[in-house]
Amino acid sequence: MPKALFITFEGGEGVGKTTNIEYFKALMEERKLEFIATREPGGTPLAEEIRSLLLAPRDESVCSNAELLLMFAARAQHLASVIEPSLSQGVNVLCDRFTDATYAYQGYGRELGTEAISILENLVHGERQPDLTVVLDAPVEVGMARARDRGALDRFEQEDLAFFNRVREGYLKRAAENPGRYEIIDASLSLGDVKAQIYDVFQRRVVGSLGS
Repeated sequence: MPKALFITFEGGEGVGKTTNIEYFKALMEERKLEFIATREPGGTPLAEEIRSLLLAPRDESVCSNAELLLMFAARAQHLASVIEPSLSQGVNVLCDRFTDATYAYQGYGRELGTEAISILENLVHGERQPDLTVVLDAPVEVGMARARDRGALDRFEQEDLAFFNRVREGYLKRAAENPGRYEIIDASLSLGDVKAQIYDVFQRRVVGSLGS
């Protein structure tokens, strides 16, 4: 069975995750590496329904713990139905966000702390962690300006700058605590410069690991 990598992409709003995941997918295809691309919350019909519940703007105030539990409910289904079966079959997995996003958005952004998240993380996926996490990082003002240019904002994108500064702090703190898993990309640069950074990560961490 060929070795398979679990690779996640993380970052706040407007950092270019979608564009750069597409570039990463193209690099995988050029190397003829088998992979699936998925996202969180989402990735399965049930998890996508939960995603819709989480992102839709609503008049009702959403309890932070309810938001946290919904995130992990979607993740449990995603892991069981998509991520684990793919990895067990030797298929690489590229995922737009994973549990790091929960630490950043709910733990830091919502200021829930990390204790409850750690308990749920252990319950839902135990020792399963990404082999590589690419964090696209940019100043919050830069990212939010880009997000506004995309059109209507979802429930998370409507949060204030203080929230997103805490989210960014959460990502950078987690990366600093475990540098072996994370690669920080300066997403404030031009698209060409961002792609150059990602290409370097791909060569070192994917081609180097899989020996392709």
